[in-house]
Amino acid sequence: MADIKIDTNKCDNCGDCTDVCPMEVLILKEGELTINEPDECSYCETCVDLCPNECITID
Repeated sequence: MADIKIDTNKCDNCGDCTDVCPMEVLILKEGELTINEPDECSYCETCVDLCPNECITID
């Protein structure tokens, strides 16, 4: 299981990561970035690379 963390102090909920997540693990729910089905994460780290605020980590 992927250990996905979002630093909510840095995240501005821009949605860039949700647009590129091939597994739809990251979603915007009620305007806030949310982790949906973390077991589905493919560890591609595209969201990590794309995030302008460096608020997503995957271990």
